[in-house]
Amino acid sequence: MKLFDVYPLFDINIVKGKGVNVWDDKGQEYLDLYGGHAVISIGHCHPHYVEMMTKQLNTLGFYSNSVINKLQVELAERLGKISGYEDYQFFLINSGAEANENALKLASFKNGRKRVLSFEKAFHGRTSLAVEVTNNPKIIAPINDNNHVTFLPLNDLEAWEKELAKGDVCACILECIQGVGGVNMVTPEFAQGLQKACKKYGSILICDEIQCGYGRSGKFFAHQWLGIRPDIISVAKGIGNGFPMGGILISPDFEPVYGQLGTTFGGNHLACTAALAVLDVFENEGLVENAHLVGEYLMDELKQLQQRTTHIKSVRGQGLMVGVVLDIPHKEVRNKLIYEQHCFTGCASTDILRILPPLCLTRDNVDDFIQRFETVLNEL
Repeated sequence: MKLFDVYPLFDINIVKGKGVNVWDDKGQEYLDLYGGHAVISIGHCHPHYVEMMTKQLNTLGFYSNSVINKLQVELAERLGKISGYEDYQFFLINSGAEANENALKLASFKNGRKRVLSFEKAFHGRTSLAVEVTNNPKIIAPINDNNHVTFLPLNDLEAWEKELAKGDVCACILECIQGVGGVNMVTPEFAQGLQKACKKYGSILICDEIQCGYGRSGKFFAHQWLGIRPDIISVAKGIGNGFPMGGILISPDFEPVYGQLGTTFGGNHLACTAALAVLDVFENEGLVENAHLVGEYLMDELKQLQQRTTHIKSVRGQGLMVGVVLDIPHKEVRNKLIYEQHCFTGCASTDILRILPPLCLTRDNVDDFIQRFETVLNEL
């Protein structure tokens, strides 16, 4: 049997990681400013994380949700406290797509409606409902195309209010900073107006914080820059620092019903241990504040680089979620960064570099990256 060939791969075999660096099987070191799609939050192979995971694996890796799991309770309590959502409820699953599936399902259970509003250029996952609210026809199969979704422009409050006023909208789902869409930013005015309109018309406001959340923006959640408090918040990626995990934070307005939601693997002992280790490091090393401060420094350095080189059109983002808009396709830039400068970055569209490093990134790491990036730009 061979692998189902759906991933265009770089010809690099990464076999080791530490902090913000990874190494290939030939011993070459790379600066990792992508963190495996924004998954690595506290750094590769953090010693506290490794210690906790090893200890738990030697104790109990898994048992089902048919018995008490006190690690789940501890995680919910600590996550509520650190994020400012102590009055919310927490449901654990295994991935971002699952988180959005359950968020949308719960919203529909709440108000009995089916229609969803989503942003143009949105990305919310690749499974049934999650892919239907994703604005990319290439990955929506006919079986997923069920006419539940209306895609609307970013920050066009009038357009969203017009649709909400029809009275049939189940939920509005938004990334407060779009990831795959190109690090596009929601404005506070739009977010606050949308929240008010959702309450007026009985629609559920869902914030997809899978990529932009969990400290990456410099606050625990990106929507906290916008002055809103959504009904449901979906999380994944950075929650487990690479261990498959997701969850939804649910308003106290929702009443749980036995059997309404469920999962085999979600919230297992090893996953909860990963998430608790991440929160330990967040608190002990101040990584959310670090994302804010180092993110500001990164943005400033990129804007200075823009002034002294060609090819950078604009820089946007928040914290350690940064988009660099180029006047040339990103493909050659990324290839030179990876194969010549040994630095991983992400991308969006055809001309945007996405920078999504571990939240332990330092100013020295930023200076290192700027030097490598400038070398590449000067060669093009």
